[in-house]
Amino acid sequence: MPVALRARTAGKAKLVVTELEGRPCVLVTISREPDPDLGAGPASTALSPSDGETVAAAADEAFARRLPLVLFVSTNGINPADGAGALHGWGQAARAMVRNSGIVPFIAVTTGPLTAGLSLVLGLADIVVMTQDSYSFVSGPRMVEQFTGIGTDRHDLGGAGVHERISGVASLVVADEAEATNTVGELLSLLPSHTDELAPLSATTDRIDRSTPGAYAVLPDTPTGSYDVRDIITTVVDDDYLLELRPTWAANLVTAFSTVGGRPVGIVANQPQTVAGTLDIAASQKGARFVAMCDAFNLPLVTFVDTSGFYPGKDLEWRGMIRYGAQLAFAYARATVPRVNITLRKSYGGAYIVMDSKHMGNDVALAWPSAEIAVMGAKGAVEILHRRASAEERAELEIAYEDRLLNPYVAAERGSIEQVIDPASTRREVGAALEMLATKRERLPRRRHDNSPL
Repeated sequence: MPVALRARTAGKAKLVVTELEGRPCVLVTISREPDPDLGAGPASTALSPSDGETVAAAADEAFARRLPLVLFVSTNGINPADGAGALHGWGQAARAMVRNSGIVPFIAVTTGPLTAGLSLVLGLADIVVMTQDSYSFVSGPRMVEQFTGIGTDRHDLGGAGVHERISGVASLVVADEAEATNTVGELLSLLPSHTDELAPLSATTDRIDRSTPGAYAVLPDTPTGSYDVRDIITTVVDDDYLLELRPTWAANLVTAFSTVGGRPVGIVANQPQTVAGTLDIAASQKGARFVAMCDAFNLPLVTFVDTSGFYPGKDLEWRGMIRYGAQLAFAYARATVPRVNITLRKSYGGAYIVMDSKHMGNDVALAWPSAEIAVMGAKGAVEILHRRASAEERAELEIAYEDRLLNPYVAAERGSIEQVIDPASTRREVGAALEMLATKRERLPRRRHDNSPL
Protein backbone atom coordinates (compact mmCIF):
# COMPACT_ATOMS: atom_id res chain seq x y z
CA MET A 1 0.00 0.00 0.00
CA PRO A 2 1.23 3.52 -0.70
CA VAL A 3 2.59 5.47 2.24
CA ALA A 4 1.09 8.97 2.39
CA LEU A 5 3.52 11.86 2.73
CA ARG A 6 0.86 14.55 2.39
CA ALA A 7 -2.86 14.25 1.83
CA ARG A 8 -5.94 16.28 0.97
CA THR A 9 -9.51 15.10 0.69
CA ALA A 10 -12.47 17.03 -0.73
CA GLY A 11 -15.61 15.33 -2.00
CA LYS A 12 -14.86 12.11 -3.83
CA ALA A 13 -11.40 13.17 -5.00
CA LYS A 14 -8.49 12.33 -2.70
CA LEU A 15 -5.00 13.74 -3.21
CA VAL A 16 -1.91 12.16 -1.70
CA VAL A 17 1.82 12.59 -2.27
CA THR A 18 3.09 9.03 -2.01
CA GLU A 19 5.18 6.26 -3.57
CA LEU A 20 4.24 3.51 -6.01
CA GLU A 21 6.76 0.70 -6.37
CA GLY A 22 9.34 2.91 -4.71
CA ARG A 23 8.81 5.86 -7.06
CA PRO A 24 7.39 9.12 -5.62
CA CYS A 25 4.33 10.61 -7.31
CA VAL A 26 1.26 12.74 -6.73
CA LEU A 27 -1.68 10.35 -6.64
CA VAL A 28 -5.29 11.50 -6.96
CA THR A 29 -8.13 9.00 -6.77
CA ILE A 30 -11.80 9.51 -7.64
CA SER A 31 -14.24 6.75 -6.76
CA ARG A 32 -17.97 6.21 -7.25
CA GLU A 33 -18.64 5.67 -3.58
CA PRO A 34 -22.10 7.16 -2.85
CA ASP A 35 -22.29 10.38 -0.86
CA PRO A 36 -24.69 9.68 2.04
CA ASP A 37 -25.57 13.38 2.27
CA LEU A 38 -27.08 13.22 -1.23
CA GLY A 39 -29.26 10.18 -0.64
CA ALA A 40 -29.78 7.52 -3.30
CA GLY A 41 -29.66 7.89 -7.06
CA PRO A 42 -27.15 9.20 -9.60
CA ALA A 43 -26.52 12.44 -7.72
CA SER A 44 -24.96 10.51 -4.82
CA THR A 45 -22.19 9.15 -7.07
CA ALA A 46 -21.68 12.26 -9.23
CA LEU A 47 -18.75 14.64 -8.93
CA SER A 48 -18.98 18.01 -7.25
CA PRO A 49 -17.18 21.28 -8.08
CA SER A 50 -14.72 20.60 -5.26
CA ASP A 51 -13.62 17.35 -6.95
CA GLY A 52 -12.44 19.26 -10.01
CA GLU A 53 -10.63 21.68 -7.74
CA THR A 54 -8.88 18.79 -5.99
CA VAL A 55 -7.68 17.38 -9.31
CA ALA A 56 -6.42 20.83 -10.27
CA ALA A 57 -4.64 21.03 -6.91
CA ALA A 58 -3.05 17.64 -7.57
CA ALA A 59 -1.76 18.81 -10.94
CA ASP A 60 -0.41 21.99 -9.33
CA GLU A 61 1.25 19.91 -6.60
CA ALA A 62 2.88 17.68 -9.23
CA PHE A 63 4.13 20.73 -11.08
CA ALA A 64 5.52 22.37 -7.94
CA ARG A 65 7.21 19.23 -6.62
CA ARG A 66 8.30 18.03 -10.08
CA LEU A 67 6.68 14.63 -9.52
CA PRO A 68 4.64 12.41 -11.86
CA LEU A 69 0.86 12.87 -11.70
CA VAL A 70 -1.16 9.64 -11.40
CA LEU A 71 -4.96 9.73 -11.62
CA PHE A 72 -7.16 6.74 -10.71
CA VAL A 73 -10.73 7.55 -11.72
CA SER A 74 -14.13 5.91 -11.74
CA THR A 75 -17.09 8.25 -11.95
CA ASN A 76 -20.52 8.66 -13.50
CA GLY A 77 -19.76 12.29 -14.25
CA ILE A 78 -20.94 15.66 -13.01
CA ASN A 79 -24.20 16.25 -11.18
CA PRO A 80 -26.41 18.39 -13.50
CA ALA A 81 -27.91 20.02 -10.41
CA ASP A 82 -24.59 21.75 -9.76
CA GLY A 83 -24.92 23.70 -13.00
CA ALA A 84 -22.01 25.52 -14.56
CA GLY A 85 -20.21 25.62 -11.22
CA ALA A 86 -19.31 21.95 -11.61
CA LEU A 87 -17.70 22.70 -14.95
CA HIS A 88 -15.48 25.44 -13.57
CA GLY A 89 -13.47 23.11 -11.36
CA TRP A 90 -12.83 20.74 -14.26
CA GLY A 91 -11.81 23.60 -16.46
CA GLN A 92 -9.21 24.48 -13.83
CA ALA A 93 -8.12 20.83 -13.74
CA ALA A 94 -7.70 20.67 -17.52
CA ARG A 95 -5.66 23.85 -17.56
CA ALA A 96 -3.39 22.57 -14.78
CA MET A 97 -2.91 19.25 -16.60
CA VAL A 98 -1.95 21.03 -19.79
CA ARG A 99 0.57 23.17 -17.91
CA ASN A 100 2.21 19.93 -16.76
CA SER A 101 2.48 18.56 -20.30
CA GLY A 102 6.07 17.72 -21.11
CA ILE A 103 7.14 18.77 -17.61
CA VAL A 104 6.04 15.79 -15.49
CA PRO A 105 4.62 12.44 -16.68
CA PHE A 106 0.84 12.10 -16.40
CA ILE A 107 -0.63 8.60 -16.13
CA ALA A 108 -4.42 8.20 -16.07
CA VAL A 109 -6.08 4.97 -14.94
CA THR A 110 -9.79 4.21 -15.44
CA THR A 111 -11.23 1.55 -13.15
CA GLY A 112 -14.88 2.10 -14.05
CA PRO A 113 -16.88 4.64 -16.06
CA LEU A 114 -15.51 7.98 -17.21
CA THR A 115 -18.02 9.76 -19.38
CA ALA A 116 -19.04 13.02 -21.05
CA GLY A 117 -16.61 15.94 -21.01
CA LEU A 118 -14.51 14.40 -18.25
CA SER A 119 -13.46 11.62 -20.64
CA LEU A 120 -11.24 14.16 -22.41
CA VAL A 121 -8.86 13.83 -19.45
CA LEU A 122 -7.69 10.58 -21.08
CA GLY A 123 -6.70 12.50 -24.19
CA LEU A 124 -4.53 14.81 -22.07
CA ALA A 125 -2.67 11.98 -20.33
CA ASP A 126 0.73 10.74 -21.52
CA ILE A 127 -0.23 7.12 -20.80
CA VAL A 128 -3.72 5.66 -20.24
CA VAL A 129 -4.29 2.39 -18.38
CA MET A 130 -7.81 0.89 -18.44
CA THR A 131 -9.17 -2.07 -16.53
CA GLN A 132 -11.12 -4.58 -18.60
CA ASP A 133 -14.51 -3.62 -17.17
CA SER A 134 -14.02 0.15 -17.51
CA TYR A 135 -15.50 2.33 -20.24
CA SER A 136 -15.32 5.91 -21.45
CA PHE A 137 -17.06 8.05 -24.05
CA VAL A 138 -18.00 11.66 -24.77
CA SER A 139 -21.61 10.92 -25.82
CA GLY A 140 -23.42 8.00 -24.22
CA PRO A 141 -25.50 5.23 -25.80
CA ARG A 142 -28.81 7.07 -25.33
CA MET A 143 -27.56 10.20 -27.08
CA VAL A 144 -25.97 8.15 -29.86
CA GLU A 145 -29.25 6.39 -30.52
CA GLN A 146 -31.22 9.66 -30.47
CA PHE A 147 -28.91 11.32 -32.99
CA THR A 148 -28.08 8.36 -35.24
CA GLY A 149 -30.92 5.92 -34.73
CA ILE A 150 -28.39 3.17 -34.01
CA GLY A 151 -28.64 1.35 -30.72
CA THR A 152 -25.51 0.44 -28.76
CA ASP A 153 -24.38 -0.25 -25.21
CA ARG A 154 -21.69 1.38 -23.12
CA HIS A 155 -19.04 -1.30 -23.62
CA ASP A 156 -19.63 -1.55 -27.37
CA LEU A 157 -19.44 2.24 -27.56
CA GLY A 158 -16.48 2.93 -25.28
CA GLY A 159 -15.34 -0.21 -23.52
CA ALA A 160 -11.69 -0.91 -22.80
CA GLY A 161 -11.54 -3.31 -25.75
CA VAL A 162 -12.78 -0.59 -28.11
CA HIS A 163 -10.17 1.88 -26.86
CA GLU A 164 -7.48 -0.79 -27.01
CA ARG A 165 -8.12 -1.89 -30.61
CA ILE A 166 -10.02 0.86 -32.42
CA SER A 167 -9.67 4.33 -30.92
CA GLY A 168 -6.13 4.05 -29.54
CA VAL A 169 -7.10 5.85 -26.33
CA ALA A 170 -5.91 3.00 -24.09
CA SER A 171 -2.14 2.53 -23.89
CA LEU A 172 -2.56 -0.63 -21.80
CA VAL A 173 -5.53 -2.73 -20.70
CA VAL A 174 -5.21 -4.75 -17.48
CA ALA A 175 -7.43 -7.12 -15.52
CA ASP A 176 -8.22 -5.07 -12.43
CA GLU A 177 -7.19 -2.18 -10.18
CA ALA A 178 -4.47 -4.19 -8.44
CA GLU A 179 -2.79 -4.98 -11.75
CA ALA A 180 -3.24 -1.37 -12.80
CA THR A 181 -1.35 -0.22 -9.70
CA ASN A 182 1.51 -2.62 -10.47
CA THR A 183 1.56 -1.44 -14.08
CA VAL A 184 1.76 2.20 -13.04
CA GLY A 185 4.68 1.34 -10.77
CA GLU A 186 6.42 -0.39 -13.67
CA LEU A 187 5.86 2.63 -15.91
CA LEU A 188 7.20 5.02 -13.28
CA SER A 189 10.36 2.92 -12.99
CA LEU A 190 11.06 3.65 -16.67
CA LEU A 191 10.35 7.39 -16.56
CA PRO A 192 12.04 10.32 -14.85
CA SER A 193 10.12 12.32 -12.27
CA HIS A 194 10.33 15.38 -14.51
CA THR A 195 11.81 16.69 -17.72
CA ASP A 196 15.01 18.02 -16.14
CA GLU A 197 16.30 14.63 -15.02
CA LEU A 198 17.09 11.27 -16.58
CA ALA A 199 15.11 8.10 -16.00
CA PRO A 200 16.58 5.87 -13.27
CA LEU A 201 18.96 3.12 -14.35
CA SER A 202 17.71 -0.44 -13.98
CA ALA A 203 19.80 -3.26 -12.56
CA THR A 204 20.66 -5.94 -15.11
CA THR A 205 23.14 -8.78 -15.49
CA ASP A 206 22.67 -8.84 -19.27
CA ARG A 207 26.09 -7.97 -20.74
CA ILE A 208 26.02 -5.05 -23.16
CA ASP A 209 28.53 -6.77 -25.44
CA ARG A 210 26.40 -9.90 -25.70
CA SER A 211 26.19 -11.28 -29.23
CA THR A 212 22.81 -11.45 -30.98
CA PRO A 213 23.22 -14.28 -33.51
CA GLY A 214 19.52 -15.08 -33.39
CA ALA A 215 18.46 -11.65 -34.60
CA TYR A 216 19.26 -12.18 -38.27
CA ALA A 217 17.71 -15.67 -38.21
CA VAL A 218 14.31 -14.02 -37.64
CA LEU A 219 14.30 -12.56 -41.17
CA PRO A 220 12.51 -14.82 -43.68
CA ASP A 221 14.32 -16.17 -46.75
CA THR A 222 12.27 -14.05 -49.16
CA PRO A 223 12.39 -10.23 -49.14
CA THR A 224 8.59 -10.08 -48.99
CA GLY A 225 8.24 -12.62 -46.19
CA SER A 226 6.54 -11.69 -42.92
CA TYR A 227 7.97 -11.86 -39.40
CA ASP A 228 7.43 -10.43 -35.93
CA VAL A 229 9.88 -7.56 -35.39
CA ARG A 230 9.53 -8.00 -31.63
CA ASP A 231 11.53 -11.21 -31.99
CA ILE A 232 14.45 -9.05 -33.16
CA ILE A 233 13.94 -6.28 -30.61
CA THR A 234 13.98 -8.67 -27.65
CA THR A 235 17.38 -10.03 -28.69
CA VAL A 236 18.81 -6.50 -28.50
CA VAL A 237 17.28 -5.12 -25.28
CA ASP A 238 18.02 -6.22 -21.71
CA ASP A 239 16.65 -9.57 -20.56
CA ASP A 240 14.09 -9.83 -23.42
CA TYR A 241 12.10 -7.10 -21.64
CA LEU A 242 9.58 -5.11 -23.66
CA LEU A 243 6.64 -3.08 -22.33
CA GLU A 244 4.62 -2.36 -25.45
CA LEU A 245 2.10 0.50 -25.53
CA ARG A 246 -1.01 0.24 -27.70
CA PRO A 247 -0.04 -3.23 -28.97
CA THR A 248 -3.31 -3.88 -30.83
CA TRP A 249 -3.98 -0.36 -32.19
CA ALA A 250 -1.99 0.49 -35.33
CA ALA A 251 -0.24 -2.85 -34.95
CA ASN A 252 1.86 -2.09 -38.04
CA LEU A 253 4.06 0.04 -35.77
CA VAL A 254 5.52 -1.12 -32.46
CA THR A 255 6.03 1.46 -29.70
CA ALA A 256 7.50 0.19 -26.44
CA PHE A 257 9.63 0.92 -23.41
CA SER A 258 12.67 -1.18 -22.62
CA THR A 259 16.21 -0.88 -21.30
CA VAL A 260 19.61 -1.28 -22.94
CA GLY A 261 22.55 -1.59 -20.56
CA GLY A 262 20.12 -0.66 -17.77
CA ARG A 263 19.27 2.62 -19.49
CA PRO A 264 15.52 3.11 -20.21
CA VAL A 265 14.81 3.72 -23.91
CA GLY A 266 11.88 4.16 -26.24
CA ILE A 267 11.56 1.63 -29.05
CA VAL A 268 9.85 2.36 -32.38
CA ALA A 269 9.71 -0.33 -35.06
CA ASN A 270 7.84 -1.17 -38.23
CA GLN A 271 5.92 -4.44 -37.85
CA PRO A 272 6.13 -6.46 -41.11
CA GLN A 273 3.54 -9.00 -39.99
CA THR A 274 0.81 -6.32 -40.16
CA VAL A 275 0.14 -4.71 -43.58
CA ALA A 276 3.83 -5.36 -44.41
CA GLY A 277 4.95 -2.73 -41.91
CA THR A 278 3.66 0.12 -44.06
CA LEU A 279 2.66 3.41 -42.43
CA ASP A 280 -0.92 4.63 -42.35
CA ILE A 281 -2.77 7.34 -40.43
CA ALA A 282 -3.07 5.46 -37.14
CA ALA A 283 0.56 4.32 -37.19
CA SER A 284 1.75 7.85 -37.89
CA GLN A 285 -0.26 9.22 -34.97
CA LYS A 286 0.87 6.43 -32.68
CA GLY A 287 4.52 6.92 -33.54
CA ALA A 288 4.40 10.72 -33.34
CA ARG A 289 2.79 10.73 -29.90
CA PHE A 290 5.27 8.18 -28.56
CA VAL A 291 8.34 9.93 -30.00
CA ALA A 292 7.18 13.25 -28.55
CA MET A 293 6.67 11.68 -25.12
CA CYS A 294 10.11 10.04 -25.14
CA ASP A 295 11.68 13.33 -26.19
CA ALA A 296 9.86 15.22 -23.41
CA PHE A 297 11.09 12.81 -20.76
CA ASN A 298 14.67 12.22 -21.92
CA LEU A 299 14.30 8.65 -23.16
CA PRO A 300 16.72 7.82 -26.01
CA LEU A 301 14.97 6.53 -29.13
CA VAL A 302 15.98 3.30 -30.86
CA THR A 303 14.21 2.84 -34.20
CA PHE A 304 14.07 -0.45 -36.15
CA VAL A 305 13.13 0.09 -39.80
CA ASP A 306 11.56 -2.34 -42.25
CA THR A 307 8.89 -0.66 -44.37
CA SER A 308 8.09 -0.39 -48.05
CA GLY A 309 6.43 3.01 -47.61
CA PHE A 310 3.07 4.54 -46.83
CA TYR A 311 -0.01 2.38 -47.28
CA PRO A 312 -1.78 3.49 -50.48
CA GLY A 313 -5.48 4.19 -50.65
CA LYS A 314 -8.01 6.81 -51.68
CA ASP A 315 -9.69 6.69 -48.28
CA LEU A 316 -6.42 7.39 -46.48
CA GLU A 317 -5.60 10.30 -48.74
CA TRP A 318 -9.07 11.79 -48.28
CA ARG A 319 -8.78 11.48 -44.51
CA GLY A 320 -5.53 13.43 -44.49
CA MET A 321 -2.60 11.04 -44.86
CA ILE A 322 -0.40 14.03 -45.67
CA ARG A 323 -1.21 15.78 -42.38
CA TYR A 324 -0.91 12.68 -40.24
CA GLY A 325 2.23 11.42 -41.93
CA ALA A 326 3.76 14.83 -41.26
CA GLN A 327 3.12 14.34 -37.54
CA LEU A 328 5.65 11.50 -37.40
CA ALA A 329 8.20 13.48 -39.39
CA PHE A 330 7.60 16.50 -37.14
CA ALA A 331 8.06 14.52 -33.93
CA TYR A 332 11.36 12.98 -35.02
CA ALA A 333 12.71 16.21 -36.52
CA ARG A 334 12.24 18.19 -33.30
CA ALA A 335 13.44 15.40 -30.96
CA THR A 336 16.65 16.30 -29.11
CA VAL A 337 17.23 13.03 -27.23
CA PRO A 338 19.82 10.48 -28.45
CA ARG A 339 18.49 8.73 -31.57
CA VAL A 340 19.80 5.46 -32.96
CA ASN A 341 18.39 3.93 -36.13
CA ILE A 342 18.84 0.37 -37.44
CA THR A 343 17.59 -0.50 -40.93
CA LEU A 344 16.84 -4.21 -41.00
CA ARG A 345 15.45 -4.71 -44.47
CA LYS A 346 13.30 -2.31 -46.53
CA SER A 347 13.38 1.47 -46.16
CA TYR A 348 11.69 3.10 -49.14
CA GLY A 349 10.53 6.55 -50.16
CA GLY A 350 8.73 8.88 -47.80
CA ALA A 351 8.63 6.23 -45.07
CA TYR A 352 12.44 6.16 -45.13
CA ILE A 353 12.45 9.87 -44.40
CA VAL A 354 9.96 9.86 -41.50
CA MET A 355 11.36 6.75 -39.78
CA ASP A 356 14.16 8.83 -38.24
CA SER A 357 16.49 8.86 -41.22
CA LYS A 358 19.98 10.34 -40.94
CA HIS A 359 19.01 13.56 -42.67
CA MET A 360 16.13 14.06 -40.22
CA GLY A 361 18.70 14.57 -37.48
CA ASN A 362 19.33 10.99 -36.42
CA ASP A 363 22.56 10.64 -34.37
CA VAL A 364 23.68 7.15 -35.38
CA ALA A 365 22.35 5.33 -38.46
CA LEU A 366 23.19 1.62 -38.70
CA ALA A 367 22.13 -1.00 -41.23
CA TRP A 368 22.21 -4.74 -41.63
CA PRO A 369 23.65 -6.19 -44.88
CA SER A 370 20.05 -7.09 -45.81
CA ALA A 371 19.00 -3.42 -45.84
CA GLU A 372 17.44 -1.94 -48.98
CA ILE A 373 17.38 1.87 -48.95
CA ALA A 374 15.89 3.47 -52.06
CA VAL A 375 13.04 5.53 -53.43
CA MET A 376 11.09 2.34 -54.07
CA GLY A 377 11.50 -1.37 -54.73
CA ALA A 378 12.93 -2.77 -57.96
CA LYS A 379 9.57 -3.79 -59.45
CA GLY A 380 7.96 -0.38 -58.96
CA ALA A 381 11.02 1.47 -60.22
CA VAL A 382 11.28 -0.59 -63.40
CA GLU A 383 7.56 -0.18 -64.12
CA ILE A 384 8.01 3.60 -64.02
CA LEU A 385 11.38 3.87 -65.78
CA HIS A 386 10.85 1.16 -68.40
CA ARG A 387 7.15 1.01 -69.12
CA ARG A 388 7.56 -0.26 -72.65
CA ALA A 389 9.96 -3.07 -71.79
CA SER A 390 8.85 -6.67 -72.26
CA ALA A 391 8.30 -8.98 -69.31
CA GLU A 392 11.68 -10.63 -69.90
CA GLU A 393 13.45 -7.29 -70.12
CA ARG A 394 11.76 -6.08 -66.96
CA ALA A 395 12.92 -9.14 -65.06
CA GLU A 396 16.51 -8.47 -66.07
CA LEU A 397 16.20 -4.77 -65.25
CA GLU A 398 14.80 -5.57 -61.80
CA ILE A 399 17.79 -7.79 -61.04
CA ALA A 400 20.16 -5.07 -62.23
CA TYR A 401 18.33 -2.45 -60.12
CA GLU A 402 18.57 -4.64 -57.03
CA ASP A 403 22.28 -5.30 -57.53
CA ARG A 404 23.08 -1.64 -58.18
CA LEU A 405 20.87 0.22 -55.71
CA LEU A 406 19.10 -2.07 -53.24
CA ASN A 407 21.91 -2.53 -50.77
CA PRO A 408 23.09 -0.51 -47.77
CA TYR A 409 26.52 0.27 -49.20
CA VAL A 410 25.20 2.82 -51.69
CA ALA A 411 23.48 4.64 -48.81
CA ALA A 412 26.68 4.38 -46.76
CA GLU A 413 28.70 6.00 -49.58
CA ARG A 414 26.25 8.91 -49.58
CA GLY A 415 26.35 9.37 -45.80
CA SER A 416 22.82 8.13 -45.13
CA ILE A 417 24.18 5.13 -43.24
CA GLU A 418 27.21 5.40 -40.98
CA GLN A 419 27.96 1.72 -40.60
CA VAL A 420 26.82 -1.58 -42.05
CA ILE A 421 27.00 -3.94 -39.10
CA ASP A 422 26.96 -7.67 -38.50
CA PRO A 423 23.47 -8.45 -37.13
CA ALA A 424 25.13 -10.50 -34.39
CA SER A 425 26.73 -7.30 -33.06
CA THR A 426 23.50 -5.24 -33.01
CA ARG A 427 23.18 -5.09 -29.21
CA ARG A 428 26.83 -4.15 -28.81
CA GLU A 429 26.62 -1.41 -31.45
CA VAL A 430 23.37 0.03 -30.07
CA GLY A 431 24.75 -0.03 -26.53
CA ALA A 432 27.97 1.69 -27.62
CA ALA A 433 26.00 4.36 -29.49
CA LEU A 434 23.77 5.07 -26.49
CA GLU A 435 26.81 5.27 -24.20
CA MET A 436 28.51 7.71 -26.57
CA LEU A 437 25.35 9.83 -26.73
CA ALA A 438 24.66 9.77 -22.99
CA THR A 439 26.00 13.31 -22.60
CA LYS A 440 24.23 14.69 -25.67
CA ARG A 441 22.58 18.03 -25.02
CA GLU A 442 20.73 19.83 -27.80
CA ARG A 443 18.59 22.92 -27.56
CA LEU A 444 15.98 24.04 -30.04
CA PRO A 445 15.78 27.72 -31.07
CA ARG A 446 13.76 29.74 -28.59
CA ARG A 447 10.16 30.42 -29.59
CA ARG A 448 6.75 30.54 -27.93
CA HIS A 449 5.92 27.04 -29.17
CA ASP A 450 5.97 25.09 -32.39
CA ASN A 451 2.95 24.59 -34.62
CA SER A 452 2.60 20.84 -34.81
CA PRO A 453 0.55 19.38 -37.72
CA LEU A 454 -2.33 18.17 -35.54
